[in-house]
Amino acid sequence: MTESIQHPLLRVRDLSVTFPARSGKAPVLAVDRVSFDIGRAQTLALVGESGSGKTTTGRAILQLQASSGGSVQLLGHELGQLSRDGLRSMRRHMQFVLQNPYSSLHPRMTVAQTLAEPLRVHRCVPAESVTARVAELMTLVGLDPAMVSRYPHEFSGGQRQRIVIARALAVSPDFVVCDEPVSALDVSTQAQIVALLKSLQTRLGLSYLFIAHDLALVRQVAHRIAVMFAGQIVEMGAADQVYGNPSHPYTRALLDAVPVPDPVLQRKKLSESSADVQFHGLRPKAGPCVFGEDHAQSGTACWHDVGAGHGVSCRFWPTPAA
Repeated sequence: MTESIQHPLLRVRDLSVTFPARSGKAPVLAVDRVSFDIGRAQTLALVGESGSGKTTTGRAILQLQASSGGSVQLLGHELGQLSRDGLRSMRRHMQFVLQNPYSSLHPRMTVAQTLAEPLRVHRCVPAESVTARVAELMTLVGLDPAMVSRYPHEFSGGQRQRIVIARALAVSPDFVVCDEPVSALDVSTQAQIVALLKSLQTRLGLSYLFIAHDLALVRQVAHRIAVMFAGQIVEMGAADQVYGNPSHPYTRALLDAVPVPDPVLQRKKLSESSADVQFHGLRPKAGPCVFGEDHAQSGTACWHDVGAGHGVSCRFWPTPAA
């Protein structure tokens, strides 16, 4: 169900995450057999509504969340099989940019202390070069190095997110998970941070997993897009393919939900939107799927190619509301 990339930086196969039963409730399958590749200096956008499993997928890839099955390979290393020391060594190759920059920065640490910490932990530069590297990181994300003695509360939201990005880049990673990195910012600041991330990717050759729910924003950054629903990928392809030919009803519903500045057109979009379609389970459980294939009988995956490198899953398919 995934387009193979020759020599991918990140290779994810059949990744699953199950949360254990609590308070008498059944276990929750939050991520169900997710597979994709990310090439060097490429961005895969993982989009979907809240609760679809996007953040859990990102955390499981980074080994911050235990997986219940599947494989995650970064730079050819199987992350789930590494020892504690081996995983710690790999941490410098993979970093995380979180949604809320204020909550991800220690309020009692100056910017200098925040940026110096990963340098010392991973021994990326000699001790005498830490100050110079901190100044270099500030310049890299468009901030004045003279501000390193300040605390997080002395910065705006956009500036704090730049500091979070600088901290992620301190160890010169190859791969960065950006989990809704601009959703807590105003629109103009969002555009600045997106432009910064794109510039850094070009300059440093970074690969991103960009997690978001805003398809209008994703279009500006993604090379490829994976649409996630109920823990599974229901459509995946190049950004132009997904936007130009959205083939799964859920993808079309997400695109219809993107607001437009014309109120008349917006009302028309909402009235015609497939967002009213109810996605409430598997269809079909037996017999032919919507593409006419009986997966139960043939033993094939519920995945159908609709173009070169562009496919959809028939497992989740809409049934019109009664």
